[in-house]
Amino acid sequence: MTSMLLDPSRRRVVGALFAATLAPLCTLSFAAGRPGGPGHANRFVLVVLRGGLDGLAAVPAIGDPDFAAARGEMANFGAAPLPLSGLFALHPNLGHLHAMYGRGEMAVLHATGLPYRERSHFDAQQMLESGGTQPYQISTGWLARALKSAGHKGLALNTAVPLVLRGAGEVDTWAPSAMPDPSADLVARLERLYAGDRALAEALARAKGLRGDTDMAAAGNDAAMMQGGPRVQVVALARKAGEFLGKPNGPQAAVIEIGGWDSHANQTAAQGAVAGNLRSLDAALAALRDALLEPAAQGAWQRTVVVVATEFGREVAINGTLGTDHGSGGMALVLGGAVKGGQVLGDWPGLAKKDRFEGRDLRITADLRALFKTVLDQHLRVPTAALEREVLPGSAGLRVLDVLKG
Repeated sequence: MTSMLLDPSRRRVVGALFAATLAPLCTLSFAAGRPGGPGHANRFVLVVLRGGLDGLAAVPAIGDPDFAAARGEMANFGAAPLPLSGLFALHPNLGHLHAMYGRGEMAVLHATGLPYRERSHFDAQQMLESGGTQPYQISTGWLARALKSAGHKGLALNTAVPLVLRGAGEVDTWAPSAMPDPSADLVARLERLYAGDRALAEALARAKGLRGDTDMAAAGNDAAMMQGGPRVQVVALARKAGEFLGKPNGPQAAVIEIGGWDSHANQTAAQGAVAGNLRSLDAALAALRDALLEPAAQGAWQRTVVVVATEFGREVAINGTLGTDHGSGGMALVLGGAVKGGQVLGDWPGLAKKDRFEGRDLRITADLRALFKTVLDQHLRVPTAALEREVLPGSAGLRVLDVLKG
């Protein structure tokens, strides 16, 4: 019989000792800073919207002369869009983000996307997370490679680590749980069992530390988050991300995944899935900001950049089921105290049918990887050679964006 003490393939199990499966809509993963590293290093959050957010719903180009005709019933939002600069506005359910834009804490990159046009969720998400120029070209994540180049370790707040964080070496896991805590006797027995194996003993110690450090004030709060519905979970997890990042020696980067953005039907409904998801996203990002502004976070918001991205946009025109089908061009948000906000970046291609990609999609004029490159280069200070050769290969020709403070 194989002993667990001698089986290296099982050593990651201990890091998940107190983990429980989260609801499928939303998961949260962290990449933890190197122990003993700088106590007030910059922070980064990547929010992945899985399913393909309609960028023209979130940030409509209401000033484009072809917008109303191109969008049809989807040009009516049930309430007035919130004005930005130039042609653009925000969906009326994004009030917190509109306030951040007004304070100079949020910018928009529009008509953006990946070097991919084939409309497959699986292929596009693989590229979004791997940083490659074609699907399955790279099997690890660009953020993992960036953190590895700086000597940081990974921590996933879920039982599975998303691809964008895979490849950084050893990755611990943590997840909130509605289950009762393990007994002190069980933990003591595990400590004795693992005493002769350094890797397992250290993993158990980290698991104990994570549980004690992030018990959400009481075990009952874990249960409340699990049972409170998708919106409550998203907001609660975003707040927890801020609490982790706000610690002096907390993680340097976090990844939040939010599903449910595929919108083939009923997108025009004022209380439909897209409108509700945007409302939840707005509340979650506000909760993240609030947590990073807490006194205990010691100014972490001012050292934070948050990027919100999706695998692709949607077709411009409405389909037969009052929704939108898979497209290519979309938008990304970048926010935080370290952001030069109050601007919409990008070369707007127009919405006339002749200006669309294949006569269907918002045409991509800005590579989304340029935004990733900007954050990694100017905010996380990844060495240029590693950035262009290993982290985002093929990005040497992508110019950084003027979206971060100096």
